[in-house]
Amino acid sequence: MAEVDQHEGEQDIEKKIEETRQRFENEFLQDSTEKYDSRDVERLQKDDSLVEGYLTWRTYVVDDAIKMIDESFQWRKEFGVNDLNESIIPKWMFETGAVYLHGYDKEGNKLFWFKVKLHVKDAKTLIDKKKYVAFWLERYAKKEPGMPLTVVFDMTESGLGNIDMEFVKYIINCFKVYYPKFLSKMIIVDMPWIMNAAWKIVKSWLGPEAISKLKFASRSEIQSFIEAEYLPPSLGGTDPFRYSYPPLPDDDFQTPLCENGPVLSEDDTESKEEETEVKDALESSYNSEVAVKPKKVNFLEDSLRSEDNDKGDANTRTRGIKKPLTTFKGPLLDVSPAEELSFGSGEMEKKSLIVLSNVTKNQVAFKVRTTAPEKYRVKPSSSCCEAGASVDIVVSLHGGSQASPQDRFLVMAAEMDNGGSQELAQFWKEVPKTKIMEHRLRCHVLEKVKTKPTLNLLKEYSVESETNGQQELNTTLMRVMACSSRLEQKLNTCLWVQKVLIGLVLALVMLNLLCLFQLGASQQPS
Repeated sequence: MAEVDQHEGEQDIEKKIEETRQRFENEFLQDSTEKYDSRDVERLQKDDSLVEGYLTWRTYVVDDAIKMIDESFQWRKEFGVNDLNESIIPKWMFETGAVYLHGYDKEGNKLFWFKVKLHVKDAKTLIDKKKYVAFWLERYAKKEPGMPLTVVFDMTESGLGNIDMEFVKYIINCFKVYYPKFLSKMIIVDMPWIMNAAWKIVKSWLGPEAISKLKFASRSEIQSFIEAEYLPPSLGGTDPFRYSYPPLPDDDFQTPLCENGPVLSEDDTESKEEETEVKDALESSYNSEVAVKPKKVNFLEDSLRSEDNDKGDANTRTRGIKKPLTTFKGPLLDVSPAEELSFGSGEMEKKSLIVLSNVTKNQVAFKVRTTAPEKYRVKPSSSCCEAGASVDIVVSLHGGSQASPQDRFLVMAAEMDNGGSQELAQFWKEVPKTKIMEHRLRCHVLEKVKTKPTLNLLKEYSVESETNGQQELNTTLMRVMACSSRLEQKLNTCLWVQKVLIGLVLALVMLNLLCLFQLGASQQPS
């Protein structure tokens, strides 16, 4: 029964998506196509998640959704959002460090930092600042499609001279209209009391759908939203990150700064990892216990020599691991799952499977990276996939490590035109970045089911039932909200008709009274 209701809910959403596309085309595109970027219109016709994002934000009211799409698309063309890049934005804006992406909150959402004290109100640079914010949002939208952001306004040491209400209203509109469903929460940190009046105005701009996402926190309260490892020391955190430009600091899959030495290039990092692994192997032959290595800041890439050993026991490694149900369709590889790897506390839940399917006519080289190399083991982490073939990659938690929503994985792939004759290490050094396909995966931590120890089958059934129940609840809630909206519209129409009828009745009563008066006046003797 639950599956039937869920299927009906999905069909309702699909109908809404198609209705939204059709009405937008009939009511807006036929008048003028020049006010939109053709790339946005094309994406609207092909990307269901984009249309669903607008519908969800407007509680599945198609009238409101198409108006929102119209406003959003006009803004995108006005600011040239599809063509924004670093060369268009003034360099000094990047150098100030007033706006940047870095770190994650406790729910695994990316942090979008606004250092308010570094912002100076200036009407001459307002347009450039707006494009600067749009650049960051569009860059993130392309790298992490569908993933929400947590906006952090760090108001430490800021004053009235740093507050530009027009700029703040623009930021609100970015999440309210231009990038629906992007906002996870907006945290105002360490706000001076003198700015209370200004933020009351900001709350009125947010609207009812976003007002619950606004959070105020002091330095001591901020850690209820963000772990100390992603907070700067000025907010009581331990994050050693220091903003600098270039490069852009929003890519967690680059080699970060190392406290014990200079920044290493990717090639140097790989060679250092190979030396470390050889050294550890020698030490483990003499010692029964291997000392715990310090946390590495570079990425996990197993030695290519382990590839041959892993091929023989591929079936054994994947036995008992759930097959992913969703798929990302890429230009070189189809990646399953599409968005996230799930990990839990159970023995088989400590492993997750990535399936790569080659959709080209040539060999495709791939490698997998992670932001937490000390916690995960990836087999194979680097290899080739033959044309039309598939490769199963097992990602497992190492030792007693626990998965975190902040952990990320990066799947990189590039087509090997020469039939894969060259070595992979040399291939990755020479392949142009423009020919590399990248797809990011996040981690989903399964909630621990509080049941008595029983068979693995029962555990799996409990988790699946909980997931299905949640999906059924979400679908039912969406349908109720849409139904409520339709009833509200019908009620407003009935009230309007009622007012018209009352007006007509009053007019008839007045007309009757006037007729009686005239009749009485005509019957009186002259």
